[in-house]
Amino acid sequence: MTDHLFNLHGDVLAAMRRGPKPFAKLAFVLSEAAEPADIDLGHFRERIIAAGPGDELIALWHRTLTAWDLAEQSDWSDAPPRTDARRTDTYDRLGFGADLRKALDEAVPVFKEPGATVISKEFTSWYSRDTAAARAFYWNSYEQTLRRKGWSDAAVSSLDEASHAVVERLSDPTRAEAYGARGLVVGYVQSGKTANFTGVTAKAIDAGYRLVIILGGTLNLLRSQTQRRLDMELIGRENILRGADPADTDALVGVDYQDDEDWPAKFVSHGGRPSTLGAFDIERLTTRDDDYKSLLNGIRTLEFEKQARTQPLYDPANLHHAAARVMVVKKNADVLEKLLRDLKKIGPILSEIPALIIDDESDQASVNTTDPKKWENGKVARKAINGQITQLLSLLPRAQYVGYTATPFANVFVDPGDEEDIFPRDFLISLPRPAGYMGVQDFHDLEGEGAAEETHVRGIYDDTGDRLQEAMDAFVLTGALKLYRAARGVPEEPFRHHTMLVHESVQQREHASLALRINSMWHRSAYTGQEGHARLATLLTTDFQCFVDDGLPTPTSYDDLKPYVSRARQLINSGGEPVIIVNGATERDYEQAELDFDRTPHVWKILVGGTKLSRGFTIEGLTVTYYRRTTQQADTLMQMGRWFGFRPGYRDLVRLYIGREVPMGKKKTVDLYEAFEAICRDEETFRSQLTRYAALVDGKPQVTPAQIPPLVSQHLSWLKPAARNKMFNAELVEIRSPGQWVEPTAYPTSAADLRHNTEVWRPVLEGLAPSPVTLRCRAHGRDDSYQAVLGTLDHSALVGLLRDLRWSTPTQFSPHLESLVHAGSSIDEWLVIVPQQTSKRSIEASILASRPLTLAGRTRRRGDFFGAISEPKHRGVALRVAGALQDSQDPLVESLARPRRGVLVLYPLVEEEPRLSSDGAVDPGKVVMAFSLVAPTSPDGERRSLVRFRAIDSSRSNFAVIDREEDSA
Repeated sequence: MTDHLFNLHGDVLAAMRRGPKPFAKLAFVLSEAAEPADIDLGHFRERIIAAGPGDELIALWHRTLTAWDLAEQSDWSDAPPRTDARRTDTYDRLGFGADLRKALDEAVPVFKEPGATVISKEFTSWYSRDTAAARAFYWNSYEQTLRRKGWSDAAVSSLDEASHAVVERLSDPTRAEAYGARGLVVGYVQSGKTANFTGVTAKAIDAGYRLVIILGGTLNLLRSQTQRRLDMELIGRENILRGADPADTDALVGVDYQDDEDWPAKFVSHGGRPSTLGAFDIERLTTRDDDYKSLLNGIRTLEFEKQARTQPLYDPANLHHAAARVMVVKKNADVLEKLLRDLKKIGPILSEIPALIIDDESDQASVNTTDPKKWENGKVARKAINGQITQLLSLLPRAQYVGYTATPFANVFVDPGDEEDIFPRDFLISLPRPAGYMGVQDFHDLEGEGAAEETHVRGIYDDTGDRLQEAMDAFVLTGALKLYRAARGVPEEPFRHHTMLVHESVQQREHASLALRINSMWHRSAYTGQEGHARLATLLTTDFQCFVDDGLPTPTSYDDLKPYVSRARQLINSGGEPVIIVNGATERDYEQAELDFDRTPHVWKILVGGTKLSRGFTIEGLTVTYYRRTTQQADTLMQMGRWFGFRPGYRDLVRLYIGREVPMGKKKTVDLYEAFEAICRDEETFRSQLTRYAALVDGKPQVTPAQIPPLVSQHLSWLKPAARNKMFNAELVEIRSPGQWVEPTAYPTSAADLRHNTEVWRPVLEGLAPSPVTLRCRAHGRDDSYQAVLGTLDHSALVGLLRDLRWSTPTQFSPHLESLVHAGSSIDEWLVIVPQQTSKRSIEASILASRPLTLAGRTRRRGDFFGAISEPKHRGVALRVAGALQDSQDPLVESLARPRRGVLVLYPLVEEEPRLSSDGAVDPGKVVMAFSLVAPTSPDGERRSLVRFRAIDSSRSNFAVIDREEDSA
């Protein structure tokens, strides 16, 4: 039966490519073959209200409204994307009335999740929405593929916007003057960065890029994963077969996916060879199994046919008829050398080829890490891979470089003064946390709620034993729970693979020993006997049944699960042993069939390994992680977070067994869970800063990529941003943070400096109220209360006090102090809050004859820097008093809130339990007078830039990096 209403609305919306227009007028023009009722908007509203699941008309409007909600680049609306105002503007332009708006809002709620954050130089716009829509063969195909995979409209539209933001900042491929943009895209560990760069590739080749080189990891395993993903979702069957008849078995000999169970059904089909459909073909220069070896047909492989022979390839008359070439290349010196050697043979045509280089895991191997001290005659010496990438860029003057990583700091601190290197001089884009992603917030209670750690984290302490048997029991039990759910209608695809990761060391001999131990433990675990079933039954009751996702079936008793335990044990033990060791010195060591998640129907195994499992490689079905390896490298530690990712149908089953007391050095232990949290806080701070400073002021960026390093260095001072004899010419002078929590951590270590700082705070201590009060704030789902001692201080007195403090790294706080110095016209006074601990273990002492105050205990995380100092429960009151929250629902706190009042939260803290004098006083040289502050919100806050930089050498203000004298290093 023909759905006339759906057909009409499809035609009308298709005519609105540039944005919403009066619906009724267009419907009237396009309604010649439609029923009169189809034009009636009242009939449309009735259809919305009565629609059931799967209604195509509602799905059409869901896609369209969501795309309009999210559109960042829209010349039809001044309303910001992802807001009610944008949706209202949409309805106004469509001419919809209140009743229809209400019905549509209920069917398609406004999508308000944050989008990508873009830090960019000013650029010339060439890639408009019209330009993108005019040539979108491969993007449209990729978009349809994502929808078939079950991607939501919001997810597809978000990817569309984020990938568009990348491509529009590349150089116009038809531009006469060659220019190579450099950019960086920052995602989350295991968060789907491949989907983004596949979208970028689709849009870029549609726009005219004709050579795409994807640097896909350092192992064949990783490279082939990326190749298969591109072939399956973008390049498609027809390009893989190169015109061969899929029914001709002889023609299929040698096709690289003949043994792949997903071929050809799950590989995208374009409905014919693209070149016969008015588009252009993609020629693969690498295959799933073969990395780049040499141009198989000699240099002719990169000879492009020109329709206008007298014009260069980048001329539109030639470009849009030429086939694209795509290769996925391992970051290996030998492989890249072959590629460079072949490119050098090709000659002048290279200068005409619009090329795109995508560097996956761009902070691995790509960054130059040579010691500047060893450079000769001032000439940059490069590591092999970095040198080869820079050669690629020089051979291809029209090449655009886009790095992808989840740990961006190595890329951010590349010397931007090195014109040949990969510093993201043109743009840095931070991708949003995707829906359904399990990340740091799911394993670390950054805001103090406690639910994440309780649900997913199982600490390994000295007094708990190593808990390895429990972790293995959890692996068997969760496998059984997946089978139980699959039998009750939960889609089986997420349960195809079921894995456990055990990571204790990078030493191969230790991997072998650990694997032997796990195998022995497995055979002693009695999973077919009473003892094993009793352990699993107890674990189900005491752990997994306590944290069930209400939307997923879970057995009420172990007896219901017992048959599935047997099947899970069989799957894990297939092949005779449950363990796969993943390590090796050569590529051949990784060529294990059981590690190929694409070609192996079911991988239900315990993976034991080290570094090779820590980056890029996706461990499908990972449910239980056992992690006890230490490292002092922040990005290395972060990349080992393989437990981050998507867990559809089993996120409540995910467990992380992690060392809380791991030996490291002489008589020193490390809490790996806290170490991860510290790094995750740095990552989140970096992203939140990018978001704050991304907003344009008077149409210009507040921060450019070249200004990010000095900004980030305030938080990661242990990273050296440039060569020993160079410095960033952009100095961060001021950070305005009205209504934002500011928490310096760079306090001095010497007793003399600590005593000096304590003396500076004497007037504040003397002015504190004699009795504590109870402060409470109910906001954003939290209900926090605590006792505190209060005081007040006028603004000029606080500024004078802060100017007199000593710091281990003064530049950490100086930009905030500069802001306070110039804020006298908007701040009158400060409320001082000194939180008081009420636990039995709290230490109470007098400081410089003050009333007794409790001392907080904190430790320095790295060098002179503390980790987090404040407690999340203290923040709500401060934010409310400073005007950043609307209501605390507490009369006392409301009485303290007033315009032009800021809040300073003072934390007298000690690093070890102090000895008190007989009268209960503490040595002021043992106390760190730490603090946090929130400046009052300001009416003009949105009209001024939040950051201010100055050029250290004003005569070279256009240079991001300048040389400095050796004696000033």
